[in-house]
Amino acid sequence: MKELENLRWDPSWVSHLGCIKGCLDYLGVNITKGWLYGGTGHAFVINMHDEVCPSGPTAWKSEMLFDLAANLGYFVQGVFGSKHAGDLAELQERAWAFAREAIDQGLPCYGWELEIPEYYVVRGYDDAGYYFSGPGCDEGKGPKPWGELGDTGIGMVEIYRVSPREVAEDPAASAVTVREALSAALEHARNLETWILPGYRSGLAGYEAWIRAVESGSAIRMGMWYNAAVWEECRRYGVEFLEEAKQRLDDGLGSLLDEAIVHYRAVAGQLKAVTELYPPYQAGEGQIEVNDTSRAAVEALKKARDAEAAGLEALERLTTELGED
Repeated sequence: MKELENLRWDPSWVSHLGCIKGCLDYLGVNITKGWLYGGTGHAFVINMHDEVCPSGPTAWKSEMLFDLAANLGYFVQGVFGSKHAGDLAELQERAWAFAREAIDQGLPCYGWELEIPEYYVVRGYDDAGYYFSGPGCDEGKGPKPWGELGDTGIGMVEIYRVSPREVAEDPAASAVTVREALSAALEHARNLETWILPGYRSGLAGYEAWIRAVESGSAIRMGMWYNAAVWEECRRYGVEFLEEAKQRLDDGLGSLLDEAIVHYRAVAGQLKAVTELYPPYQAGEGQIEVNDTSRAAVEALKKARDAEAAGLEALERLTTELGED
């Protein structure tokens, strides 16, 4: 077995970023989770299915996570494709060769759905398949037969490698990181087809879809607690990103950053309240009931939506102050 010792994912509700953080830790790239979540724009994203499906956090066009990586000290490259659009066997062979070559070079990898529909760090391989670490197997598992990757209902083959990149940390470089991340998040919030798949909503429309589903009793129970956990985590790290930006950027932006921090701390607090009403791994299938718990969740979601609206306005003004390329 060929293995990158001590490579593990960083347990996170956003498994994609938990895998990237684990890869960066392995490579010795010094970055906080707040700077990673915010610098990729993910901290300020929401993607909601009309029935609060648990697919919401991962079922969107997430190219921004790759496009913005260079600002944060790394590159992501990989093999991506769908069994529904081509030759699955050829995709599997490409992914297998790609992962082995990267690991042989000492570069960590991660991939989609090595077990459940989440992302997993690929920490090694043998003749049979991949050894991995991720949701449900923090310390590792394997082998996953390489010829089974992507042969699921979702049918996506995704294997990526993470490579380090030198990056400046002066105020000017940090300003570019913040501006480009917030610009991407603001574009995502506009609910454009560029990022959003049919049946899903982003930005304030995402909150509205969530609220409607809870009010009508059509929200999927698992999706309720999972979405709440994911988006609370994002906003919590969004606050940390903005606080770190205060330390990195020129003093003149402090008041705008403080305003955004107030709003996103409020969003995180209201979403935390939803996670307490619908705790993670709550038993039960089907849709949630309309009852006192759901009504309390609606009130929290409405407050989160209103704080998010104010937060997005603050981010707009912040990107304007930071200027354009």
